[in-house]
Amino acid sequence: MEMTGRRLRRAAAIGVALVLVALSAPAAAAGTSTVPGSTAGVVPTRVHNPWLWQATVGQRAAGPAALVFFTDRTRYFESTGVLVDRDGAYRLIPISIGEGHGLLSPDGRHYLRPYSGELLDLTTGRQRRTMSTGVHLMAWSPDGQQVLGTRSNDDDVITYGPDNQQLNDPEKPDDLLVVDPFRDTERVVDVGTFAAHNAAAWSPAGDLVAVTGSPDVPALLAEHQRLVVVDPAGGGPRWQVDLGDRRVLAGPAAWHPDGRRLALLAFDGCAGPRCTSEEAAARTWRIEFLDTATGHAVGQPLPAGTSASGIIGWRGDDPVLRYVSATEQDTDRQAVLAALSPDGGREVLVTTPVGSTDVMVPGDLLTRAAFGGPEPRPSPFAAPLWVYLTLAVPLLLAVALVVRRVRRRQRADPPASNA
Repeated sequence: MEMTGRRLRRAAAIGVALVLVALSAPAAAAGTSTVPGSTAGVVPTRVHNPWLWQATVGQRAAGPAALVFFTDRTRYFESTGVLVDRDGAYRLIPISIGEGHGLLSPDGRHYLRPYSGELLDLTTGRQRRTMSTGVHLMAWSPDGQQVLGTRSNDDDVITYGPDNQQLNDPEKPDDLLVVDPFRDTERVVDVGTFAAHNAAAWSPAGDLVAVTGSPDVPALLAEHQRLVVVDPAGGGPRWQVDLGDRRVLAGPAAWHPDGRRLALLAFDGCAGPRCTSEEAAARTWRIEFLDTATGHAVGQPLPAGTSASGIIGWRGDDPVLRYVSATEQDTDRQAVLAALSPDGGREVLVTTPVGSTDVMVPGDLLTRAAFGGPEPRPSPFAAPLWVYLTLAVPLLLAVALVVRRVRRRQRADPPASNA
């Protein structure tokens, strides 16, 4: 009888211990770095796909980003942001269908969603609408206080009067905006007439802005672009250059850190709207420079190879480019970051897993050229609470069954005689 009671207590104790371990695992994982000897504030050399049960930023807050990449190889089976924080922790940033990729703030603390006007705090998981909707985001200011964006003024539906005359204009010029995502303020920048804006970049001092786009509808249809440099505080355009259909602004970090040169991406190969995806993927890119005071070409072009998709920062005088390998299926693409040297050499700095389509690094790490960090791996214990509750329920049921079985056996056994 005493032995049976002892077994009952032991079974119950083991079951309770297992449940406590399951429920305490999130706290233990939260306080443990996934990278032994990791160096905070350094961009990792390689990252990996998260576990299918990886927690989102909203479910379990993390720290400021070391980088964010995008992949559909998550439990959402569609493009999802993956935050890797500066201690090596992985978290998911779910994205709505058709939402597109947002902007990562220069300090790595915030992720600004496009069109919805919502700001996600990566360190707390809280999300709130801080600006008006319908703004396409292009670039954070160097101080992390303002964002360049564009808003379409086109009428969504064409209407006609009784005599079949068109009553509205579906092709109105777009507005270039400077938005404060923390105070919900915005102002229109006088940059001239654009049918659509494609890209923009701030100068290192934040006193000038370069923006590209198509000046009118025929240029938009022909994929011709114009570049304008303007003071966002007012005063109108400083200068402008027609880029044609083979040159584009080199990305949100197109401005060289010295402030005297502006980088363009130019290509050889098929140009215009009739190019097939295969022909577009075969384009060979190079970096060209313009003098930011005059708009005139300066320096020698720098070969960039194929699959280049923009400059995200600089390592000294070497531009750091994002490359997204072109494949027949988007799910097989892979994004990498590489530094280009003047002799045409390419050094890979960051590698993301196969299936990734984009990668972002916060501006403060880019300014310090803080590359070469260790390779963090996602922790299988960094799961949302519901995962641990799901594991705890079967354990509790198992304990209950053991206790019930022991009690039945105890009742069935006859008491020992004292003869």
